[in-house]
Amino acid sequence: MHYLDKLEQIRTRQDFVGFLGALIHDLKTNPQDWENPGLDRYLDAAMSWTEDMDGYYMNIGEPMPQDINWKVFAEILAAAVIYE
Repeated sequence: MHYLDKLEQIRTRQDFVGFLGALIHDLKTNPQDWENPGLDRYLDAAMSWTEDMDGYYMNIGEPMPQDINWKVFAEILAAAVIYE
């Protein structure tokens, strides 16, 4: 299953883990399809998208999510720096 298909199905932590696995698999099997295959470019794109995400939601006609736990996202990214 493509990672974008999994994106719509995320409801639990295990769903999120499955999504990350699909993302890794896609990068390994289709690196030519990735605009930002390197970690530095990927993180820079994630930062830029996050800054502009209200425009994304406006463009697709959906409200900006209000219940995002930003600290958990930050903890995941920070932990991945040192986690084996």
